[in-house]
Amino acid sequence: MKRVFITGASSGLGMALAREYAAQGAQLGLLARRESALQDLLHSLPHPERHHIYVADVNDHASMESAAADFLYQAGGVDVVIANAGISYGTLTERSEDLAVFDQIMQTNLIATVATFSVFISAMKAQADAGERDLRLVGIASVAGIRGLPGAEAYSASKAAVISYCESLRIEMRKHRIRVVTIAPGYIDTPMTQVNTYAMPFLLPAPEFARRAVRVIDAGRSYAVIPWQMRGVSWLLKLLPNWLYDAIFARAPYKAAYTEIHPSE
Repeated sequence: MKRVFITGASSGLGMALAREYAAQGAQLGLLARRESALQDLLHSLPHPERHHIYVADVNDHASMESAAADFLYQAGGVDVVIANAGISYGTLTERSEDLAVFDQIMQTNLIATVATFSVFISAMKAQADAGERDLRLVGIASVAGIRGLPGAEAYSASKAAVISYCESLRIEMRKHRIRVVTIAPGYIDTPMTQVNTYAMPFLLPAPEFARRAVRVIDAGRSYAVIPWQMRGVSWLLKLLPNWLYDAIFARAPYKAAYTEIHPSE
């Protein structure tokens, strides 16, 4: 039975991944901040008694350590750790009120990814030394991390950092026979993208994303863009010279700011 730990599990990509793995018979550790959403997810899964939920903020490192220790004890180890928790808001450097949002995005998208892996690596090394194989650390990046998008400075920067961080970690973990997988989603139909008011090419339903992502993880691929159409787009974006990229994206729409999504706060 595969043992899988997922952060940001209460909605979006995390929920879709949880459902896909549960359907395949895995034992899950599901971590998120919203207890009611986690409970609803748990009771919707096959064999809910098999899974464990953890109500915690990924930025609370002590809580992450506690959750990891409990899951490792309950499951007897871990095979796949998916650092999925992430947030996205439009940000502009010129707005002083966005500095706090920059910090929140970087902490949640990047630092929490590091913290999630950190609490499992020692145990996974021991498992590898004992002969276990198919161990995976999975970072959820984004196509937005391939080139900087206007109005999404913090999100693009955080996901670019996740891509580079996972690459560094991949090389470090190679000698321990632990594979690091980076997945860069394009537009996936989740609450994060449902607030967007602009066209989203190749929009993919979350359950289909999860099915494709699990295949990538099982294969131990180092890097994958999902859906495949966005792989070609991302390749072209990297090839564009700056003058042409700037001219094309100067007219791109901006993602809604935090205050637009949460007007009462």
